Amino acid sequence: MTRRLPCNGRRRSAYGFTLVEVLVALAIVAIALMAGLQATSALTRSAARQTDVVLAHLCAENELVRVRLARQLPSIGDASGTCEQAGRQYGVAVITSPTPNPQFRRVDAQVTEERYPVLRLSTIVGRY
Repeated sequence: MTRRLPCNGRRRSAYGFTLVEVLVALAIVAIALMAGLQATSALTRSAARQTDVVLAHLCAENELVRVRLARQLPSIGDASGTCEQAGRQYGVAVITSPTPNPQFRRVDAQVTEERYPVLRLSTIVGRY
C-alpha cells in the first residue's frame, strides 16, 4: 500500500499543533478559569454574608432576651444602641409596637452594619 502525497508534492508534518488549534485551546482554558473565578468569588461573598447574618442574629437575639428578662411589658417606642460581635460593630434598633390585644406587644430588633440592614427578628412579649 502506498501513501499518497498532497497535491503540492510534499509530505505534511505530523508533529505539533497549528496556531488556530493552540488559540482555541487557550480560549477554552480562559473561559474555564473565568467560570472558576466567578464561582470562587460567589462562594467568598456568600461566606461573608453568612458571617454577617450569624453575628447580627446574636445581637438581635441578645436584645430580645434583654426585653424578656425585664419581666415587664415594654413601653411602646424605639430604642437604639450598638452591639460588638467578633470585633465588628453593629447598630441595633429595637422597635416596640402595640398589638390588637393590649396584653401583648410586638418587639422588633433590626440589626444594621454601616446603615445597611442585615437582619430583623421579631417576637411578641406579654404582660407578666
